[in-house]
Amino acid sequence: MGTGTAEERRREIVRAARATGSVDVTALAVELGVAKETIRRDLRALEDHGLVRRTHGGACPVESAGFETTLAFRATSHVPDKRRIAAAAAELLGDAETVFVDEGFTPQLIAAALPTDRPLTVVTASLPVAGALAEAERISVLLLGGRVRAGTLATVDHWTTKMLAGFVIDLAYIGANGISREHGLTTPDPAVSEVKAQAMRAARRTVFAGVHTKFGAVSFCRFAGIGALEAIVTSTQLPAAEAHRYSLLGPQVIRV
Repeated sequence: MGTGTAEERRREIVRAARATGSVDVTALAVELGVAKETIRRDLRALEDHGLVRRTHGGACPVESAGFETTLAFRATSHVPDKRRIAAAAAELLGDAETVFVDEGFTPQLIAAALPTDRPLTVVTASLPVAGALAEAERISVLLLGGRVRAGTLATVDHWTTKMLAGFVIDLAYIGANGISREHGLTTPDPAVSEVKAQAMRAARRTVFAGVHTKFGAVSFCRFAGIGALEAIVTSTQLPAAEAHRYSLLGPQVIRV
């Protein structure tokens, strides 16, 4: 494959990152027929544009305004981290009796980690979450109605938000495509953003759970500020100094 223009090369890098979940500097240099330093420069430029996040020796894609990964893809990336994060998030349940569980793979893992030995009402827009909990004897599942989005298998639009508006929820477990100190919690789709915002309005406490790659990423629709969160649960791959900066805005930051 010829080098082409820098723009073509960078588009190819983003496409590869999104297709496989990560790219490697050495492999890209060989594949694109350019020096490693050129690839590193490309990755820096792409990171500046919020399209990838650089990792040691490569990069991984960042969800952005125009791009959202599917649930199937999310179920293959950072899974051990997500399991630890979900377990730690479930421990923040306290004496909550009604819980909102967001759409997405990490919230699905939180749902699976919830205790089944006491009565609990779970409100969710996510079909996979509802399906996973429906069999649990002491868990009562309320599935929010609405239009089902294909990639995430979750309901959205006015039916969903109207139903949510009628509830008072003890604790909301919220996910997002991006979390940043400046722009708060963001997601690409306005319809999804509405559901998340409404869930947070209905909830007394809100916990954000997500892997380190979401930090610093910014999507199109902002639905909450960092100060609205009681806690943030993420992995130790988020540097302690960065975690501290988030905690100064209000939430307890838990790294597992």
